[in-house]
Amino acid sequence: MFSRTIEKELTELVSDTPAVALLGPRQVGKTTLVKQLTAQFPNPSIYLDLESDTDLNRLRDAELYLGERKDSTIIIDEIQRMPSLFPLLRSLIDKKRIPGRFVLLGSASPDLLKNSSETLAGRISYLELHPLTLEEVKNQIVYRQHWLRGGFPDVLQATSDNSAFRKMGDFISTYLERDLPLLGIPANPRDMRLLMNMLVSVHGSLLNVSQLANSLKISVPTVQNYLGYLENAFLIRRLQPWFVNISKRLVKTPKLYIRDSGMLHSLAGITDSEELAGNILLGNSWEGYVIQQVIAGLPYNIQPYFYRTQDGAELDLVLVKGNNVKVAIEIKYTNSPVLSRGNTLAQEDLGNPPLLVVTPSAEDYNMRENVVVCSIGTLAGHLERLVK
Repeated sequence: MFSRTIEKELTELVSDTPAVALLGPRQVGKTTLVKQLTAQFPNPSIYLDLESDTDLNRLRDAELYLGERKDSTIIIDEIQRMPSLFPLLRSLIDKKRIPGRFVLLGSASPDLLKNSSETLAGRISYLELHPLTLEEVKNQIVYRQHWLRGGFPDVLQATSDNSAFRKMGDFISTYLERDLPLLGIPANPRDMRLLMNMLVSVHGSLLNVSQLANSLKISVPTVQNYLGYLENAFLIRRLQPWFVNISKRLVKTPKLYIRDSGMLHSLAGITDSEELAGNILLGNSWEGYVIQQVIAGLPYNIQPYFYRTQDGAELDLVLVKGNNVKVAIEIKYTNSPVLSRGNTLAQEDLGNPPLLVVTPSAEDYNMRENVVVCSIGTLAGHLERLVK
């Protein structure tokens, strides 16, 4: 069992807010986490799973059932299965506005759950539960295993790599064949499977939707919709470029990443560390893995971007608070990193913020003024110091 870094923030919000939504991909551990924390909630808790016929029957008259339990914290799992509940939740909260009325667990973002973001505005706080991060597991699992398998708990803790990737393959198939239709998403499972396989080859690259559409022989709007579905299900990330208040010829196209490294490797047919070491995907996989570890641990008020100009200045990750660049990150799959001229130019363009050069396992050292080389294992400590 792993402790999740989000635990403290979640219990504080439940003790302070009428409704809290804990969102994240399926099988990431939302239910397990909330059940572990119920003793810390301000009220006795009742758990309802909207994939259970018994619990659905309890909600046949949802207003009566929930209204009679106004002194309990009602945990509703898979809330995206019943969006019609949101107006009722608003009404119940307005009748008795106390902390911890509802804890909602969902596998879709607020953008996909449009009813919640509109109906419960001002009454709900959102938290995202990412797959297990290296910081959460590093006392029990080495980074190479975590990088290979990713952070989904069942996959990460499988008895073998073969078992791990069988589980990940089943997860992907279930998502395409069952979960998308349950979300009301009109996506062709075959086209979506082809798209996900194709995203492996553009992982870590600038997103070219037209090229994807041409390869799949479907329309650009359809590809845009499919990418939106995958993003709202927390499976991919479109990392936006940073270009505020900088008078440069900037790249303004997002970069695309498959969030979980285990999912990326499964789609690429990589099932062990030796295959990964010899695969052309190695460098981009490492980059995406480090980016996911960084973003999963960021405070809510820090936003991630990348930086690139048409003149060759480039940094993999820029962490911004307001309009201020707090720290920049360059990711290298080597323990003897060398910064390119483009990396140096980018740091200068950004006003010379602290620059972390992240390696697999190099000893920490100062490369030069305001540039620190660190390992993936010590990265979180540096970020805690620099991102305030």
